[in-house]
Amino acid sequence: MIIDTLKQLDTDIFLFLNGLHAGWLDQPMFYMTKEIFWLPLYLYLIFISFKKTKSNAWWTLLGVAIAILISDQIMTSFMKPFFARLRPSHEPALEGMVHLVNHYRGGLYGFASGHAATTFGVATFLWLSLRSQVRWIGLIFMWASIMTYTRIYLGVHYPGDVIVGALVGSFCGWGIWRIVQRLTHVKQQNL
Repeated sequence: MIIDTLKQLDTDIFLFLNGLHAGWLDQPMFYMTKEIFWLPLYLYLIFISFKKTKSNAWWTLLGVAIAILISDQIMTSFMKPFFARLRPSHEPALEGMVHLVNHYRGGLYGFASGHAATTFGVATFLWLSLRSQVRWIGLIFMWASIMTYTRIYLGVHYPGDVIVGALVGSFCGWGIWRIVQRLTHVKQQNL
């Protein structure tokens, strides 16, 4: 009963948010959901990592890569096949009610969002790693939020998919950060 109520609430919120679309915004949202769109930001973050953390920058890049890998694998190898929840773009009950852009529908299952998991994993890891050296690094959560909102806008994720993905990704980012902190602390003690 509670699960059904939560699913209905998730659907209602999705339909409301997905319904807030505008023709002029469709193409920007379609491109913002792609990782390549954010390449200048990624390159800038790599530059900042090397500039601010110097020798530990390689640990930062490794941590980001591992956070992405673990977050993505939890979503694609475990959660999506286990829960097998259809994306709104594939849900027969929502046929004709979902705003799609460029006929993009995503894969069959959407719980939970891999985009949300990886972006929030990266954002959390980078925020924890750079917060003492880069005052504005908290703004990276705006990037993660925009990237994940595009998934609702495009009709391929429910808000619950995005929230759970963001929580799992944030936990992965935090966990990897803890491990990197211990490894770099041990390395510094041995020098």
